[in-house]
Amino acid sequence: MRQKIHTLVALSASLLLGTSCNDSFMDRQPHTEIGVESYFNTERDLQMYCYGLMNTPGYSYNSDQGTDDQATTDMVLIKNIMASPNPTSVTIDAGWDWERLYDINFFLANCERANVTPEVLAHYQGVARYYRAAFYMDKVKTYSDVPWYDKVLTTDDPDLYKARDKREVVVQHIFEDYEFAAQNVQTGQPKGAIDKWIVLATMARHALYEGTYRKYHPELNLQATADEFLRKAADAALQIMQEGGFTIYNTSNPYEDYYTLFNSQDLTTNPEMIQARYYENDIAENGFWAYMFGSYIPCPTKDLVQAYLMADGSYYSSQPGYQTKQFVEEFQNRDPRIYQTLAYPGWELIYTGTYATGAGIYVQELSKNFSGYHQIKGFINSKDESYYMGIDFPVIRYAEVLLTYAEAKAELGELTQDVLDETINVLRDRAGMPHLTMNPPVDPVMQAAFPGVESTLLEIRRERRVELVFEGFRFDDLMRWHAGKLLEKEPEGLYFPSLGKFDLTGDGIEDIYLIPSSEDIPAEEDKETNALGKKLAYYRTGTIDDQNATVYLTEGDHGVILTIKDMGTFEEPKFYYRPIPNHEMELNPNLGPQLFGWE
Repeated sequence: MRQKIHTLVALSASLLLGTSCNDSFMDRQPHTEIGVESYFNTERDLQMYCYGLMNTPGYSYNSDQGTDDQATTDMVLIKNIMASPNPTSVTIDAGWDWERLYDINFFLANCERANVTPEVLAHYQGVARYYRAAFYMDKVKTYSDVPWYDKVLTTDDPDLYKARDKREVVVQHIFEDYEFAAQNVQTGQPKGAIDKWIVLATMARHALYEGTYRKYHPELNLQATADEFLRKAADAALQIMQEGGFTIYNTSNPYEDYYTLFNSQDLTTNPEMIQARYYENDIAENGFWAYMFGSYIPCPTKDLVQAYLMADGSYYSSQPGYQTKQFVEEFQNRDPRIYQTLAYPGWELIYTGTYATGAGIYVQELSKNFSGYHQIKGFINSKDESYYMGIDFPVIRYAEVLLTYAEAKAELGELTQDVLDETINVLRDRAGMPHLTMNPPVDPVMQAAFPGVESTLLEIRRERRVELVFEGFRFDDLMRWHAGKLLEKEPEGLYFPSLGKFDLTGDGIEDIYLIPSSEDIPAEEDKETNALGKKLAYYRTGTIDDQNATVYLTEGDHGVILTIKDMGTFEEPKFYYRPIPNHEMELNPNLGPQLFGWE
């Protein structure tokens, strides 16, 4: 126990700064070795234990890979499931991990020993129950029905072999935990620690998830209770809006403000940050994503590019021939957020990382693994190590709260222009975009993706997509909206009308040369030089089955870039869930049967 306490104390500073803390941290020594009588005595003891429970996400902007926003050839679980001829509980064996729950319940079972005021005790109980609610929400998202445990289990406890509890029972307990936390967790906590606003924001996020999930998933037969959770989402978001003191970061520079959120060395004073991971040189460094260029496999899709509005607020799809516009044209007169999210024609690369052609005006690199689009959101484009090692990472932004409130009110049938002006249009103001008004014309592309959804809600979903892109929301959004079928579409990249030379930087000078797969790429000294004195980049094109091709086009000699031959089939409702691993079912047969057609 002494060793464990010393470890907790030594790591407390780094934990508050946001360094990683995995679920097994508190299991370095068996809990049976912890002398609770000598540990759970002071507020410091409670604080140190709760710091050990921290599991704030690490620095990552590839959390949307495998969705219609971010293509990848990596082994993403949902892509593997869809492409598998027969996925079962034997082949899908991940996520059934309960160690973290034991740590949380162990704290709740012993924290009352501490000699602290009722208010202090309730705060730390609230923190632990917040962690428990979030833990269980992840389990519900994955499995739907799971066993609920709010006590420490011993090896001889018969509840180890209990059956699953129904989703509605588990979710009721989840929100009991959230509501207790929201009432008791205090504001004004140390940097990086859980506070009231983090609790409310997470509660709103998960209430929106559950409310919309119940509304759009008939297999649950819980549509009648959807509004209960949509109301919780709206109320929690509104409380933050009215009492939290947060605002959208806006310096009236629509071409920089959004980008700044993801490239800041100090988010502690940023008015938009509800939760962040804080990094400091030589104390808690975030590392650096040099591989985002060159060998970076997750890549943006054409579907995402086309989701951004034109600068005048019109739909991209309203342009004649929009599907065959080339790269330079695609980025003309668009929502300014697209230039702060994706590498646009004329963007300058400073830190080259593994990008072999070096720094300067960036020429889109093409390969079998790339769509041709590259993201700059989250990429620290600097050679200054003292700068990029200390970049903070936003975890919960006030922007999400506004989007949650707008969507919840729309789903409840309570959306008004005032609500839009308080939420969506505040985000559009930062981006320098025209305001959204009630009942806009329907975008047929959005309507095809989400049939039966009215036009204003469609635009709220669009705003959520472009504002939160690459922050890890897209997969959950598609799941809760019952839109898994969108994952079947093979992700597309840049469009080329023919073979030949093309300008990708917007200066009118060709940068690349597409040749048939049957031809050889010339030796370096024989490559054609453009007007800038630079060698053209040569690529052999062919269909996705052409082994000689270095870039795949849908028609071989023209069309859009493809990186994946077949995304597979999304089986409904089965693939909205995961099976309990077979070996766990063998240990506890009472967990069966598997749900929604899983075996």
